[in-house]
Amino acid sequence: MTMTKLRASLRAPVFVLAVVAVTACSPMTRFHGFAPDARELAQVQIGQTTRADVVTLFGTPTSDGGMRSDTIYYVASQFDRIGPFAPQEVDRTVIAVRFDTADRVRNVTRYTLQDGRIVQLDRRVTDDGIEDIGVLEQLLGSFGRIDAGTFLGADDGGL
Repeated sequence: MTMTKLRASLRAPVFVLAVVAVTACSPMTRFHGFAPDARELAQVQIGQTTRADVVTLFGTPTSDGGMRSDTIYYVASQFDRIGPFAPQEVDRTVIAVRFDTADRVRNVTRYTLQDGRIVQLDRRVTDDGIEDIGVLEQLLGSFGRIDAGTFLGADDGGL
């Protein structure tokens, strides 16, 4: 094989490898949640819009801050993942809508990732009590539960 033929035969695999390398390094973007933008928030009138109106306009909030809270939150996040690395949060918007005692909007506040402010969202997660067991653990775990009489087809004596 001459050097010219070798170069020609390697041209396509090298091109494919270069394309794969470039696409593997491009970020994959994922969006989570929802937060209304400024145009949508303009529909909310301080002192007039009720909690039910806000939920009707924007949908169920991400968090209501607990059962007796006067604040509901809408949260949207953007994550970028490059290659095999862990996703990085590149953008976050938290909209906090506060209500007075009559359930009318008292204040609307927007927080972003650049603000660096921690907004505590009350997330209660109930443990289901089910352990994550792999396939191999399930197979190996069943060996101790085999009844030899059933396995060999023996009669249990009518019990």
